[in-house]
Amino acid sequence: MSKPLLLDGGMGRELKRIGAPFRQPEWSALALIEAPDFVRRAHDAFIVAGADVITTNSYAVVPFHVGEERFRRDGRQLADRAGRIAREAADTALHPVKVAGSLPPLFGSYRPDLFRATEAAGIAAVLIEGLKPHVDLWLAETQGSIAEAAALREALMGDSRPLWISFTLEDEAGAGAPPQLRSHEPVARAVEAALDWNVAALLFNCSQPEVMAAALDEARNVIARAGRALQLGVYANAFPPQSAEAEANVGLSDIRADLDPPRYLSFVADWVHRGAGIVGGCCGIGPEHIAAIRAHLK
Repeated sequence: MSKPLLLDGGMGRELKRIGAPFRQPEWSALALIEAPDFVRRAHDAFIVAGADVITTNSYAVVPFHVGEERFRRDGRQLADRAGRIAREAADTALHPVKVAGSLPPLFGSYRPDLFRATEAAGIAAVLIEGLKPHVDLWLAETQGSIAEAAALREALMGDSRPLWISFTLEDEAGAGAPPQLRSHEPVARAVEAALDWNVAALLFNCSQPEVMAAALDEARNVIARAGRALQLGVYANAFPPQSAEAEANVGLSDIRADLDPPRYLSFVADWVHRGAGIVGGCCGIGPEHIAAIRAHLK
């Protein structure tokens, strides 16, 4: 069995930690706009910690975060800048590092109800155009519904690079309830969609570590029943549970004090045991967590 690929951690909170400009609604895009050197520093920190894959700082380069006018004027340039910074960091690393092009939820995290299919293609095209000279693979991440992910897949038709789809899960599912996306669609249905799309990997991210094991188990079962193979991955966040009523882009969520590197590593080790071939961290998971995972994987 090959060693799992190690992703980086949460870009936004790492930018905040190292003193970069950081606020809502711009989130991680603010540093890209005002102080891009901080973005490079964050990438370098995750690479030094041992990441095999770094993710472009394009998550917040959408109208929802930067505004409609700025996106129309500068969206492609900002996506290009995000890709270029990540590419330069990867190319100067002391070990092989790939660059994943982040394609986010286009209308707000955790809010699949805001998805507008008629506008998705135009927004996605701007991001893809800016990122594509620089990335090794595509990561459609924090997707709250199957429709969101399908729109990004459609926007990438004709691009031969691997596509990873990563869904975000309902944090507050009842005990014993089957795992669900934020849209309340069953994880099993999302796995079936990923198999139909022939994606290179299916992941779960930006949810509580506690809900990931059930999603992994469900995914393995669906894949086995289909007689197929599909690489699985997990990168959780360090937020408290986010309810379905939470409004995106309002304030900054707290970071859990109990998810220090050893505690987070215990979750990661369990995910690997359950079949995850890609692991890392999302919001609030920093270079120190990634370094602990790297030491464990060695």
